[in-house]
Amino acid sequence: MSTAPSRTPAGAWVAAARLIARWLDRHERVDELAEALLAGLSGVERARAQHLVFGTVRHYGRLEASLRRLVAHPPRFSTRAVLYVAGYELLEAAGRPAEEGGVAKIVHHAVEQAKVLASPAEARLVNAVVRKLAPLLAVAPPPKLATAGELAEYFSYPEWLVRRWLLQYGAEPTRRLLEWNQTPAPLHARWRPAFNRSATAGAPPEFLQPSAWPGFFEVPSGRWTEVEPLLRSGRIYLQDPGTRLAVELLAPQPGETVLDLCAAPGGKSLFIADLLGSGRLVAMDLPPTEDKPSPRLERLKSNLAQVEGVEVALVLGDFTRDAAKLLREHQLPESYAAVLMDVPCSNTGVMRHRVDVKWRLQEADFQKHARQQATMLHCAARLVAPGGRLVYSTCSIDAEENEKVIRTFFDSRAGAPFKLETSVQGLPWSSGHDGAAAFLLRRRE
Repeated sequence: MSTAPSRTPAGAWVAAARLIARWLDRHERVDELAEALLAGLSGVERARAQHLVFGTVRHYGRLEASLRRLVAHPPRFSTRAVLYVAGYELLEAAGRPAEEGGVAKIVHHAVEQAKVLASPAEARLVNAVVRKLAPLLAVAPPPKLATAGELAEYFSYPEWLVRRWLLQYGAEPTRRLLEWNQTPAPLHARWRPAFNRSATAGAPPEFLQPSAWPGFFEVPSGRWTEVEPLLRSGRIYLQDPGTRLAVELLAPQPGETVLDLCAAPGGKSLFIADLLGSGRLVAMDLPPTEDKPSPRLERLKSNLAQVEGVEVALVLGDFTRDAAKLLREHQLPESYAAVLMDVPCSNTGVMRHRVDVKWRLQEADFQKHARQQATMLHCAARLVAPGGRLVYSTCSIDAEENEKVIRTFFDSRAGAPFKLETSVQGLPWSSGHDGAAAFLLRRRE
């Protein structure tokens, strides 16, 4: 089955179904698939296709559970993709008047697309199944005292993860988290002071809606033609307000030399540079391998190219092996007054944005991440100058990757020269933005 996006008027829907079919088949990352497979669509079609893809993946568990009740033997991926996308459209249309997206219209459209993407015989299957799917999806939310299984199916989450959250947070916060993650995320932009200090820069345009967080604005839908010039000029950067927690805790001071150890894709690096205004930023991350290019690394380079007034150095290498040697080879300092380490993690705080994480995450991953994070923290500590500060941060809301890693560090010899000055955690259902945690460690003089 071809995965190239269609150029027909129905290109967005067809492209979305093809992308979902490939996702089902190969289990690739949805964001990377969307970047590769939707690039040929126009702006409006691409936005619609991405909306359909992300919505389908976000509700995949609920759609799959309903389809299992209707289809004894799963059809081909191409046909299943048609059923899933049509199922998401049924969910999306549930709260709208019938004339805006009734069941009959969705069924007819799915059948016509199945003829293109699959076969006439499979189109007949789609016709029968989608008609029966509508009432199965039109169910009330689980009761207040719902079981983990009921919550998992309705909110499309692995049951083991719902159980984990129920144990950590309790029933009401878990439900609020599930509801939060199933709601499409608004787009936020950070107003960049480095590009807006001059008197001629002007105020943020009125279409950018002020948020609860200074410097961050919500971008209304349908304003992309006005957003693009601001992005190209560097006046704004698209970024969730949750990213500010670690950077503000680090509190970069003008003229400092700051080390960002896990820099890709560079959103926090750019934020640090904007706060510095002058000084030096050393951004470090792993190099790409021959068999696997790194889109994150390319984004890091692009973001660093936007820095103004701050000297920037990019170092590609594994700092857990011999960071001092690596830095010497680049004629850079071996210790720093300020170090940020935003570690790889489970991404449980950003599942609203990264809709496929929940289907890739395994229960054993938390322990695996925590071991890696502890190793990285030990290595990062060696690069902090006496009196300097180290911020350990994650986009996880799980205690095993946050408080437990910090406790492990302080129970070791590496933690002896440090003290925990403060920490901050953003829980999505109470903070109103992506989940994150950050810990400020100070090295004694």
